[in-house]
Amino acid sequence: MKAVISGYYGFGNTGDEAIALAITRELKKQGMEPLLLSNDPAQSARLYDCQAVPRMQPLDVGRALLRSNLLLSGGGGLLQDKTSSRTLTYYLAIIRMAKLMGKRVFVFNQSVGPLSEAGRRQVQRSLRGVDVIVRDRGSLELLTQLGVPSRLGGDPALLLRPSGDLTRDVSTVVIAPRGDVTASLDPLREVAARLRARGRRVVALSFMPGHDDEAAHSLGADEVISTQDPQLALDTIARSGFVIGVRLHALILAAAAGVPFAGVAYDPKVQGFCDDAGARVHPVSPDPSVLATHAYERATPDWSAVEDMKFRAMESFAWLSQRGRS
Repeated sequence: MKAVISGYYGFGNTGDEAIALAITRELKKQGMEPLLLSNDPAQSARLYDCQAVPRMQPLDVGRALLRSNLLLSGGGGLLQDKTSSRTLTYYLAIIRMAKLMGKRVFVFNQSVGPLSEAGRRQVQRSLRGVDVIVRDRGSLELLTQLGVPSRLGGDPALLLRPSGDLTRDVSTVVIAPRGDVTASLDPLREVAARLRARGRRVVALSFMPGHDDEAAHSLGADEVISTQDPQLALDTIARSGFVIGVRLHALILAAAAGVPFAGVAYDPKVQGFCDDAGARVHPVSPDPSVLATHAYERATPDWSAVEDMKFRAMESFAWLSQRGRS
């Protein structure tokens, strides 16, 4: 059985590449053959040992869907029009194309929203007859408001595992900024300075080289790591004692590795993940004293809630396999 996967893949965003890595691995375990729609299909095919085609070439996308049994839209935060209405238009167009071809369509472990009124109407129309599983309760509530049946899963990247034989240094704090969330940068610089003054080692982790590098270098950290490799990002986090994430997948990979974390909620998806995980969450311009204290004391999430999220993520693949073959 072949599954086409539509998402923000091949753009060098480590969080989305972590999703691609997890989805392709888990689909193979279920006996499915993944095919990624990617901005860089050659790289995606090499990284994930699967087929990939250019995501913006309609003929290639159409041929891929014709050869497939089903479409997965996700994960990530695809169905939203906060960043651009074109984002929502693109992902819904892929869904509509697959439906017109008679393919089984799944919105799979992604966040939905924020949506404008026009976007809400588009999502309502496009998701009729689609199987929907979302990664957070906020998305579940939004779809309930829209009258779209859905169920709760978990982010696929929660299923990734650190490399073996890693040594954790609880005195290390990883900070993962976003280059475009400038309101967080001055407070994060002060957090880094406070932590270093109290004997903590600070690592700035850039999840999207070229986009986050300048922000990461501006924090005054002891070390800056810039990578597109989700395994390297996960291993960097797994070696640390605490993670401060503006980047959502810094938090998700921390949860996957069992490392305490706190989020900076520039977007509802960060707030939603932290709420579901019972973790500390701070405003986009956090109080440096409070955030530094949480990091220094290694404030923990609700690990039982995190395990529930991992279980739902794992269960969602078994559900997908069963539904896809029915």
